[in-house]
Amino acid sequence: MKKLTVLAAMTIASLLTTMITPLMASASTDMDNVHPEIAEALSQIPGGVVIDATHAYWAEWDMDLRVLGSAGLAARSVGSCATGKICAYTSGSLVNMYVSWGACSTSLPVPNSSQYAMRSLANARSTGYAQARNGTTVLATANAGGWTNVSGTPNLIRCVL
Repeated sequence: MKKLTVLAAMTIASLLTTMITPLMASASTDMDNVHPEIAEALSQIPGGVVIDATHAYWAEWDMDLRVLGSAGLAARSVGSCATGKICAYTSGSLVNMYVSWGACSTSLPVPNSSQYAMRSLANARSTGYAQARNGTTVLATANAGGWTNVSGTPNLIRCVL
């Protein structure tokens, strides 16, 4: 019976050591090697733990932050509109100057001046759609992962998840 207790204690100690060592290593990760966006998030949101150079975790919110490599971004972006963004361009076919939003709401304001008139719209989100509108009139709709040219004079974008 004594041998069984000693064996159980050694097994538990071994398991604890293998679980704690990665946590201690991640806490002491050299911040010079951490992606700048991860470092910025860690400075803004207390309690995060570096998992590796492109991954951090906040246990309090069960929140993961991962920075994708350029190959991952290209696979999800729409033209030059980055993953997760809604983008409005001053020319058709997603060219020229653009403005982008990371927030999705029912009424995103669109800059409209002689310098800036929206002519195309991209939705680089994974769900929902974005509509270029003038008041309640829908001028164009871009579904998730897509884009569209816009005619008329939009004054807002309605984003639906």
